[in-house]
Order: sequence, then structure tokens, then C-alpha cells
Amino acid sequence: MGALLDRGRARDGAADDVNASGPASTGATIRPAWRSPRAWAFLGALTLLGLLADLGSKSLAFRHVADQPVRIDRADVIALTAQRHGLAPLLPFHDPMVVVPHVLEFQLVLNKGAVFGLGAGQRWVFVLFTGAAICLGLWAFGRWTDTRDRLSHASIGLVLAGGLGNVYDRLVFACVRDFIHPLPGVALPFGWHWPNDPSGEVWPWVSNVADLFLILGVAGLMLAMWRQPAPRAGGPATGATHAPGPSADAPARPGPDRSAGEA
Repeated sequence: MGALLDRGRARDGAADDVNASGPASTGATIRPAWRSPRAWAFLGALTLLGLLADLGSKSLAFRHVADQPVRIDRADVIALTAQRHGLAPLLPFHDPMVVVPHVLEFQLVLNKGAVFGLGAGQRWVFVLFTGAAICLGLWAFGRWTDTRDRLSHASIGLVLAGGLGNVYDRLVFACVRDFIHPLPGVALPFGWHWPNDPSGEVWPWVSNVADLFLILGVAGLMLAMWRQPAPRAGGPATGATHAPGPSADAPARPGPDRSAGEA
């Protein structure tokens, strides 16, 4: 995010240089993303499609993965959470649906925490945190990107879609519906295992499409920041071009010698 701030400052400087140069400027003024209806439409469409993909996949999974459709009641989740019990009683016993052996399977899980089940029971903390992250993403989109930053816009859209998808689950079901289990049964080498997980699997966690979007969005933002050059110190920002003019350091052009012809 710091790199995005530097890029935004550089663009502000470039825009000021272009505007200050007036009609003599030959470069195009950099247009912030918040002034572009096309950029807003791109961000909104991607966020909406991502949100629908997440909620739709969760609905299909909880309808078809188990032998019978599973309906989650918010009151039951809150009651079990208050009693410090797990949410397993709300799910019928079912064998995982194997999509690709040792690569991907579907298994229904209810998550009271955040990523990897951390912070179970702190539902409103996660809701407020996600809301703040969404506001930060919108602010970064409007303030520190321009109309050409498609990778940044797509990454922000994926982050917004993932955050909204999980916030929807927390508000409606008081938990997050998970069902994607990658690399099932694939063990870590040398008998290693993750903390608080005795299975020793490479990826013992079950997640959802929203989590996938969050990971891809963060990775895309990191790539976008890495691809952009840092602003030059002590010089005009990239993108500001000016018409050539006289320089204060250039020597004056010699004119015709009139001294010999003047009396």
C-alpha cells in the first residue's frame, strides 16, 4: 500500500506540472480513477460478479455436497458459540466429494473465525475490520490509481468481492460457510505439521471462493506495486511532458555584430 501512496503522490505532481504548463504542454493529463465512469464500472462489475460467484458456490455446495441439503440457522450458530461449542452438530456426517484425488475435494465446514479459523467467536470484530478494509480499498482506488491501472483495479475488485462475501455470511449466518479443501491427504515432508494441527497435511484448512479472491487480490496488488517504478527524487514525475523552452543555464544565442556599422 505504501507503494500505491508514492505512486499517487507522483501522479499528483505530474498532473500539477501538466496543468501549470498550460497550452504549451504536449503530454496528456493523467486522469484519476475516481473521475472515470469506465473505471468505476469496471470495479463495480468485477466486485459484483465475484460476490455472486462466492455466494452462489456456497449455496450450491451446501445443497449438494452432503447427502441432503444443509440449512444453517443463525440462532443455532449463536447459541453454540455462546456455549463455547463447535459447530459440527449443525452439519450432517458426510464423506468429502472428491473432485481430483489428492488435489481438490469439497467438504462442508462452518468457520467461526477468520482465515484458517483464527479468532473464533469474534464475529463483530471481523465484520468491522472487513468494513474498514473495504473502505480503504475504495479510497486507494479513487485517490491513488488512475484509469490505466487495470491490474490494481482488478485486484481491488477481488479483495472487495471476497470481503463482502464473507461479511454477508457473518451477518446472515453468524459464521462463514467453507467447502474447498485443496491438496487433501498430501503430507508435509520430514513429519512436519502446522501449529495446532496434528494431521501433518500441507493444507489442512477448508476455505471458500471468497478466500481465494482475497489471496489473488492481495497478490495482484503486490505485483502491481512491484511493476511500477518508484517516483524520481528531485525531478518531475513520469508522465509530465512540457514543450521545449529556454533554459536558464543555456548560453544566450549570439546575435549580429552591429558595433562596426554604427557610428
